[in-house]
Amino acid sequence: MTAMASATLSAELITAYIGIGANLGDASAQVQRAILQLGKLPDTSLDTQSSLFCTAPLDAGGDDYINAVARVKTRLSAHALLQGLQQIEQDFGRQRPYPNAPRTLDLDLLLYGQSIIADEVLTVPHPRMTQRAFVLIPLLQIDPFIVIPKHGPAHQFAPLVADQAIRKV
Repeated sequence: MTAMASATLSAELITAYIGIGANLGDASAQVQRAILQLGKLPDTSLDTQSSLFCTAPLDAGGDDYINAVARVKTRLSAHALLQGLQQIEQDFGRQRPYPNAPRTLDLDLLLYGQSIIADEVLTVPHPRMTQRAFVLIPLLQIDPFIVIPKHGPAHQFAPLVADQAIRKV
């Protein structure tokens, strides 16, 4: 293994949470297929996933979204995991014509162990995860006691998103 390749691997197995959403095409099928692709990333296994949820777009137009959260176990570094997520998005035809554009697939690295990362490429915990029902509700479904680094228990944010319509599919 080259020095660069070894830099993309963590010495320990990390638990990471991925937010998944789509609102173009057959969004439900795309989200389900994307979840399966997460487990095919190198040095990564799919641990569990939430139910699928339907939500109206926030800060954007277009059709309703299908959202979910998946928990993976990985040895990939946070940046290598992000690159893998972006490749899956591209494989699903993701385009970024403008901010908050409708999308065939959106994969967000929400949490990477207890890491706090803030650089030009990646911010973890995801900066808006405590403000989005489509992230919090599926996250709490798979881990009701999860603590968000720098923020505290995720469940304390649920009342703050109670006005955002979300329904289980």
